[in-house]
Amino acid sequence: MVGSGRIGVALLVLVLGAGVGQGTATANDPAPAPLDTWTGTWEAAPSGTAPAQPGASLRNVVHLSVGGSTVRVRLTNRLGTAPLDLDTVTVALRETGPDAVPGSMRTATFKGAGAVTIPAGEDLVTDPVLLAVPAGADLLITVHTPTDSGPATYHRAAGQTNYRAPSGNWAADSDGSAYTTTTTSWYYVTGVDVLDAPAAGSVVAFGDSLTDGNGSTRDANHRWPDRLADRLATLPPSRRLGVLNAGVSGNRLLREDVGPSALTRFDADALSRSGVRVVIVLEGINDIKGTPNATDPDAFEDAYRTLVIRAHAQGIRVIGATLTPYGGNGGYTAAREAVRQAVNAFIRLDSPFDAVVDFDTAVRDPEDPQRIRPAYDSGDHLHFNDAGMLALAETVDLAELG
Repeated sequence: MVGSGRIGVALLVLVLGAGVGQGTATANDPAPAPLDTWTGTWEAAPSGTAPAQPGASLRNVVHLSVGGSTVRVRLTNRLGTAPLDLDTVTVALRETGPDAVPGSMRTATFKGAGAVTIPAGEDLVTDPVLLAVPAGADLLITVHTPTDSGPATYHRAAGQTNYRAPSGNWAADSDGSAYTTTTTSWYYVTGVDVLDAPAAGSVVAFGDSLTDGNGSTRDANHRWPDRLADRLATLPPSRRLGVLNAGVSGNRLLREDVGPSALTRFDADALSRSGVRVVIVLEGINDIKGTPNATDPDAFEDAYRTLVIRAHAQGIRVIGATLTPYGGNGGYTAAREAVRQAVNAFIRLDSPFDAVVDFDTAVRDPEDPQRIRPAYDSGDHLHFNDAGMLALAETVDLAELG
């Protein structure tokens, strides 16, 4: 079922809490975004906090979906408890490791200033940075934190090697030799937008560790949203979309656990992103298998309806994904499986979603439907290996994305 509605007008604002606008379009009019419209090309949703690293330079490696002529970076102190001081933020194309492509290093500004303080609980967007970036490029986003600003908002399970210079402001150095330690988390960065993208907007993959990429090969960009971006890259610009990964490992639909719940973070991590036309929701398995576990399928139905109502109020379509098998995992019981089956029946037959992508059918073992196909199983009977991630991405009907 194809939804309709007007996507809100693009706005260039600085504080994400005030809302970042969408490109004007309808689901039946997949024209490319106007050349003065921002399109989301990469995202990492805040998942928690880590100890501050005063005096360190933190170099994040992010993999873009669509390209453009200009970029802007979304920085976050959303889960922090004190103002975050950043005295240098830079953006560059990545060559290898922590090294930048020569001549690509740019210093980002904030209303023309090179330094900024981000209040606790807020995100901030840089001024436009004139740097042409191709689709599929790796970008280096480096921040220097001169002081102890309290707990650092980060995305813990990046599935990507990032770099740290333990002391000194090395943010503007193209040579990465100062970056002597590594981390597999993204610090202080939550998104990248591009201008003049040859695309019609963006799609948000909203979920938990299955979307975050647990089980896929590190540094390979084989999460299912990455593989969806690969598929979309083959389409003409009028149908191409940027892909934003709003997966948070351990996230739940109904309650706070690892990071804010899906209900709490939906606006910030999905609806406020630039150019969003559609959201794919894969959330709920942690509520079923976790402790304490949710036992009432009606609670899932109410939550899904709430997400759809909020998205439709902004003219954004929502695709619901069925919950995938986890038989053989330590959290599996027959009673919990009955809840999963009830939730999936609702998603398939009676949900408010504009369309459904049946991930469950795509990846379950025909010989034992409570389990993942062995060829797709990362080994823990819950998460997917690279082949399983590709199977999820190939199950998405691109025509349903608008």
